Amino acid sequence: MANFVMKRRIGQAGVFLALLGAALPAMAAQEAPAEAVINVSGEGEATLAPNMAILQLGVVSEDDVAAAALKDNNASMAKVLKMLEDQGVAERDIQTAGFDVEPRYRQVSEGKKQNDTPQINGYRVSNGLTVRVRDLSKLGSVIDASVQLGVNQAGAIRFTNDKPELAINDARKKAMEDAMAKAKLLTEAAGVKLGRVVLINESSARPFEQTMMMKTSMARDMPMAPTPIASGENSYHVTVNVTFALVQ
Repeated sequence: MANFVMKRRIGQAGVFLALLGAALPAMAAQEAPAEAVINVSGEGEATLAPNMAILQLGVVSEDDVAAAALKDNNASMAKVLKMLEDQGVAERDIQTAGFDVEPRYRQVSEGKKQNDTPQINGYRVSNGLTVRVRDLSKLGSVIDASVQLGVNQAGAIRFTNDKPELAINDARKKAMEDAMAKAKLLTEAAGVKLGRVVLINESSARPFEQTMMMKTSMARDMPMAPTPIASGENSYHVTVNVTFALVQ
């Protein structure tokens, strides 16, 4: 019986020591002072001349008969596609952006009830393209020829870069240099020393890309001067948030 009691006490002591050993690191961590740090943000920007334009081209055709509107639309779009091919635009850079056939309704005449059944008096066919023009020297002639061949609906032209990584990396370097300069200035003013980098977070804003609005309301056969194009530069902006340790 005495041996049983002694073994039991020894077992309880072992459990207590094991629990104490597990708790000691946590207690030490709680008692250890938090590392002194400084948080700063840095900003960097780089510009790059665009080498590609993305434009929206559309052909809208109307007729009393849907088949006739579709035939007219297909003929105009075929001419536009052939022109793009002749201008050197690759097939991979031309994509259908939307196709729609919808009825056109007659307006309600005066004296008729608003809830009268509307009458269809024609059809409208719309066909749109998204086109990437990689040779900017041909952009003006592409726009001019598109309008002459039947494009009567267009959106904004967006100037962009197919490989903006070099500019973005340059902006990253400038942002980090800005953050380090700020941290150094602040620590020197506070009379402390700057330590190691603890954490870096980056946030990149969407690049500001130049756009140009297109208007295609002029008649197809109206004589036009060549469309002037000014592509400018695109700006790429990066912000970094950096945490530095302070040497006490």
